[in-house]
Amino acid sequence: MKFAFYGRVSTEDQQDPEASRAWQVSRSRALIEPAGGQIAAEFFDIGLSRSLPWKRRPQASRLLAALRDSNRGFDAVVIGEPQRAFYGNQFGLTFPLFEHYGVALWVPEVGGAIDPGSDAHDLVMALYGGMSKGERNRIKIRVRSAMAAQAATEGRYLGGRPPYGYRLADAGPHPNPTKALDGRRLHQLEPDPVTSLVVKRIYRDYLAGRGLFAIAEALTADGILSPSAHDRARNPHRTTIAWSKTAVRVILTNPRYTGRQVWNKQRKDEVLIDVEDVALGHETKMRWNNPDSWIWSAQVVHEPLISDDDFRKVQAQLAGRRHRQATVTTIKRTRHPYQLRGLLFCGLCHRRMQGSWNNDKPHYRCVYPTEYGLANHTEHPRSVYVREELIVPTLDRWLLRAFSPAALPDTIQALTDAQDEDHDEDALARVTEAKRIIADCDQRLARYRAALEAGTDPALIARWTADVNTTRAAAQAQLRTATGGKPARMTPDEIRTLVAALGSILDVLRDADPADKAKIYSDVGLRLTYQPGQNKVIAEAKPPAIMYEGSCPRGDLNPHALYGH
Repeated sequence: MKFAFYGRVSTEDQQDPEASRAWQVSRSRALIEPAGGQIAAEFFDIGLSRSLPWKRRPQASRLLAALRDSNRGFDAVVIGEPQRAFYGNQFGLTFPLFEHYGVALWVPEVGGAIDPGSDAHDLVMALYGGMSKGERNRIKIRVRSAMAAQAATEGRYLGGRPPYGYRLADAGPHPNPTKALDGRRLHQLEPDPVTSLVVKRIYRDYLAGRGLFAIAEALTADGILSPSAHDRARNPHRTTIAWSKTAVRVILTNPRYTGRQVWNKQRKDEVLIDVEDVALGHETKMRWNNPDSWIWSAQVVHEPLISDDDFRKVQAQLAGRRHRQATVTTIKRTRHPYQLRGLLFCGLCHRRMQGSWNNDKPHYRCVYPTEYGLANHTEHPRSVYVREELIVPTLDRWLLRAFSPAALPDTIQALTDAQDEDHDEDALARVTEAKRIIADCDQRLARYRAALEAGTDPALIARWTADVNTTRAAAQAQLRTATGGKPARMTPDEIRTLVAALGSILDVLRDADPADKAKIYSDVGLRLTYQPGQNKVIAEAKPPAIMYEGSCPRGDLNPHALYGH
């Protein structure tokens, strides 16, 4: 009897993917080999949270797709540990597919194949799903409680990018002895000799009565780099030509300039991706917390740039202006269906265009000059407008034609060619990061050998060495995958399969509801660029390999950390 093995490992807590896969495979073999089974295929997800549904895990999604294939090459699926495979109610949402396609699911906790008619088996799997969810929730609570205590009582810097005007400085060894011997160190904020003066100027000008836009224009006219331009490496998605009103406002409302550590300004909420399809799971949204729930350090923990009194005056002025604007502006905002929401970009400044409802019709606008100080005379009209109805009909005809049976081979080839550069860069980044981690591990192992020769407890050195070897093995696995393993880019056959799944969606594109069409455009990987001077829209479609998967455009926000995950 041939089996497909499925497993999962998360790298958030420095787990070794190879070691985790090895023991999960070993546990699976111990279950199936006495019955004459052997593993013929493997599906193993690395670095993914257990809360992600199977459809949004690359390998789990491949396994589900394989179930539909009569020539799949296996008769059943075996899982090494249900808590790693299923979270919450995922088993109840996934197992019916195994039943439908006649594929047995073997789990060690039930001693073999799950019986679809057994209430006991359903109860056991539901129990493990609940335990998996409870474990994740307990970890979140412990971590948040510890961080709140460290911010309030110790004023410890808890990571993230330093605010504009500060830079990171070494604050000594980590208070945890094991982490200190491992090379970990604490950090604190210190004034940046250049940008700290700009922060003081912004507060001084605002208290003198200058508005946000006036301050932004003055800074731009004086040739002072905006925060995005000053730290360009972590802001490739930002406009760096000039200062914006938003950048000035963020600086004026940041309480960390008073010298205190402030934590919990934002939170991560998990919201349903689609309320009509709960099985798709949640996505994380950053939300601002009420200032009453912010955690302030009891003492001043880094050099202040602004006095407490000046900060309070600025907040009072900002609140007064917001109140005046609220009394004058009485427009009631209504949510309208924008089919191209988030997909249309201005060809002049490359910023995402905003939806604007005028004359009972959806428009898109770019009002770059009203948000950014343009003392450098950037060639951009005060406002750029385009009507949605001028784009959508032609866009629909292009999509339907591009994915029609006659044009499909050319479209698939174009999609294959379009991914080469991105995937090459991505593979290079993974190789560089893996090599950095391996080199760092080698340095730490050398320090441990020196400590052992100096008389440090061998048992302690052995534990440290084991931890480092685990991290090193994970980096080696990543290096092998990026250089000699399965190619990162999708093959034409994989793209053809993905496009085939989109076919039924495109069939109903013409008469679809605007909200549904917006989702279709997003799923196709659509990006539109409006060129106002040429009265032209450039359309690109690049369907993602996995729906709903995304990445942070800013990259790692903690360059001071030993590892970035």
